[in-house]
Amino acid sequence: MDQLWANRAASSEAAVAQRHLKRLWGLPGTQLGVVAWPATRRDRSFGTWHYWWQAHLLDCLVDAQLRDPQPGRHARITRQVRSHRLRNNVRWTNSYYDDMAWLALALERAHRIAGVTRRRALTTLADQFVDAWVPEDGGGIPWRKQDQFFNAPANGPAGIFLARYGDRLKRAEQMADWIDRTLIDPETHLVFDGIKAGSLVRAQYTYCQGVVLGLETELAARTGAEVRARHAARVHRLVAAVGEHMAPSGVLRGAGGGDGGLFGGVTARYLALVATTLPGDSADDAVARDTARTIVLASAKSAWENRQTVDGLPLFGAFWDRDAELPTEVSEGGQEAQFIGGAVNSSAIAERDLSVQLSGWMLMEAACNVTAVSEAK
Repeated sequence: MDQLWANRAASSEAAVAQRHLKRLWGLPGTQLGVVAWPATRRDRSFGTWHYWWQAHLLDCLVDAQLRDPQPGRHARITRQVRSHRLRNNVRWTNSYYDDMAWLALALERAHRIAGVTRRRALTTLADQFVDAWVPEDGGGIPWRKQDQFFNAPANGPAGIFLARYGDRLKRAEQMADWIDRTLIDPETHLVFDGIKAGSLVRAQYTYCQGVVLGLETELAARTGAEVRARHAARVHRLVAAVGEHMAPSGVLRGAGGGDGGLFGGVTARYLALVATTLPGDSADDAVARDTARTIVLASAKSAWENRQTVDGLPLFGAFWDRDAELPTEVSEGGQEAQFIGGAVNSSAIAERDLSVQLSGWMLMEAACNVTAVSEAK
């Protein structure tokens, strides 16, 4: 493992732990991420609940345990899992399939990597995705319950989870085939956001590319030769498209704060998966792995160089190719990230949002992973 990136990942973890980790409602044995720093009273009391941000916090803690196993972190992972359910009205599920997919992915990795097991939660969440499959309505699975918006942010992570968990590989393949048939831009080869009531929603977000890369890579690694070639070819095509359109300067494009703060980190996570996991010995396989690795490392170097340092720990920018801005105290109800129309918008200074800092941490762990694999060869 490259010690430079391991140290940077550890510093990123320490920054989030110091500024954001807090007991839920003061209860012993609990912990969640305060959604902003500096925080308002409402933030500190967890009056604000962003389900999928907390799922990514759990996933980052699992990344750190993979990098540097520690009993104390195992305890933090356990507390995070317990507290997520408690704050979510003592349930694992909510109305958003993309949210549930992110938690399912984090819980599956917590079980496999950290030994923190919630079998009933995994079964409950898997059933949600299997039961939501509605090809007769044009899907895919929808973004949220009772909705006709079928999108990559729900089908991508749900498909990755189903590929990894239990005996649901066939459904994961169907989800990947649906995305490839329905949401790929014939000109750029990027992934469109989704379809709503039969009409294409043509927005192209970085994290849509990331989750499809993750799904196709998992399938390439888990299927027989004939099927594997189809999925690997999609990875080759999409990695090249991301390099050309989403990282034209070599650094992944930012998407601001709020929910957008997580987009780059998610993309980096699954580019790292391509670099470390895509099977095959062909020239195209090697180019895809190398391109994915190069984008991750260029983005990580740029994000680190453009960080601020507060009390000796990094504070990452929402855009990795420009200087991070120091967030300031806000009054209650002012300049805060707000939940509007099913999504969280940005604080006035995006660096205030936990999502942005998790993305930077995720990127450092991704850099650590791709350098560890390249050193092992």
